[in-house]
Amino acid sequence: MSQFWKPTFTYLQYAQVCARAVRNSLKEEARVVAIRRDEQGLKYAKWEAGKQGELKNTVGNRTVA
Repeated sequence: MSQFWKPTFTYLQYAQVCARAVRNSLKEEARVVAIRRDEQGLKYAKWEAGKQGELKNTVGNRTVA
């Protein structure tokens, strides 16, 4: 199997392709849960004068206040 993906993908890319295939093969209810779990987010806050400002969440490319 490794001969298939090594020339084309890194292992991380190969694992992502496999994970996407598994998520797409799930029934609708389980698929929604798996896709929601797959989303990644980032929280950040601007610090001024030693104090934390408003905490903001980012999901994908959009910012959620």
